[in-house]
Amino acid sequence: MRAYSLRSRLMWVFGILLCVFLGLTGVVLDRAFRSSVEAGAAEQLQVQIYLLLSAVDERDGEFYFLETLQEPRFNQLDSGLYGYISSASTGELWRSDSARAFDPPELGFLRERIGVGQSRFQVMPGEAAVYFRLSYGILWEDGISEFNFTVLENADPYYSEIRNFRRDLWSWLGGVAVLLLMIQTLLLRWGLAPLSRMALDLRAIELGEKDKLEAEYPRELRGVAANLNQLIESERKQQSRYRTTLGDLAHSLKTPLAVMSGIIPWLKSAKGKNTSEFLSQLRAADEQIERMNQIVTYQLQRAVQADSSLSIARRVNVAETTDQVIEALQKVYADKQMFVHREIDKHAQFIGDKRDLMELLGNVLDNAYKYGRSELIVRIKREATLTDGVIIQIEDDGRGIPNEQVAYVLQRGARADTLMQGQGIGLAVVADIVDSYGGDVSVTTSVLGGASVMLTLPAPASQ
Repeated sequence: MRAYSLRSRLMWVFGILLCVFLGLTGVVLDRAFRSSVEAGAAEQLQVQIYLLLSAVDERDGEFYFLETLQEPRFNQLDSGLYGYISSASTGELWRSDSARAFDPPELGFLRERIGVGQSRFQVMPGEAAVYFRLSYGILWEDGISEFNFTVLENADPYYSEIRNFRRDLWSWLGGVAVLLLMIQTLLLRWGLAPLSRMALDLRAIELGEKDKLEAEYPRELRGVAANLNQLIESERKQQSRYRTTLGDLAHSLKTPLAVMSGIIPWLKSAKGKNTSEFLSQLRAADEQIERMNQIVTYQLQRAVQADSSLSIARRVNVAETTDQVIEALQKVYADKQMFVHREIDKHAQFIGDKRDLMELLGNVLDNAYKYGRSELIVRIKREATLTDGVIIQIEDDGRGIPNEQVAYVLQRGARADTLMQGQGIGLAVVADIVDSYGGDVSVTTSVLGGASVMLTLPAPASQ
């Protein structure tokens, strides 16, 4: 589809509107001037008729002048000004010397009946010229005779004046149109400058030179700029969430895959296919496969759901979930023979998504197994100040985390011990999930000498 310019469209629209306006203005002025000229000609002819009336007399049906006419053109042959006296019954009674050799375009006006004291103005087109005619009806001194006094004048001088006016008018209007188009172009460029600036700013954002639209835009564009900034921020958060989800997915699958990597070789080497131990290992493998399926589903849901608290909240027994995670990790870290002290309230419940709880326990316990030497303490209790809330504390006897590095290790990708394998996202995932539930994560020194991670998880406010 061919792109079009908003500026060009506005130029065309305003250009057409300008031409229509100036065109109509020119037509109106032209007609007004022509009407004015014709009205002026009629007034001049009326004056000539009054001159004839003041200078003419009648005797025995013959008209003659008592004095010399003040208008010499009546006495000049073909002067362009012609006078006639006529009646409706007899026709022409007298004509001026200027009309001796002149044949009017039509002779019907000589027998027209015009009311006494009334005037009739007419434009008479002829073969060689156009004439203005004014006829005036009078009642003679005897009170009986009615006559028509008619004056014809060549209209060429008047129409020449009209043509000159029309030429000047359209020349001026054309010049005004060009000037207004130039001004319009400048005004459009100035008026659309914020849009051009916004386009440049969006291009800068696309090239990574800016993070958002920061310029001061007109009031009409502020809403658009705010919506665009919101859209850009939303897209960035979505991309970040997808990247985070991929990292979390890889991290979450690590433990089940480690368990499976220990079970499958044992199954391959097992001789007694019907022993209870063999069946137990098969069930463990099946549990890990189901666990991986749940992890994938859970992470995909988190990718499109910004807040874990929006999940359907259920009461989850923390003790049972903790036992499941510890059992799996005992198989992964079987070579360490880690001893776990359990101080668990069997009635403690987590109100939320069970997969969130599995993610929390899996990450914290995995770190404890990984960095601990031989001993762990798992404390789970209900807190009286928290309605249906639970506190989970896991301690190990490893090297611990210095206080100045606590904030650092809670960041995604940050690791205090770079010698151990890992991506450095476990505690960051824990912090994200706990924060979504309005809880708190604290990292201190364990009584065993290692790290102590305490998760405070209150119940959702709606519960």
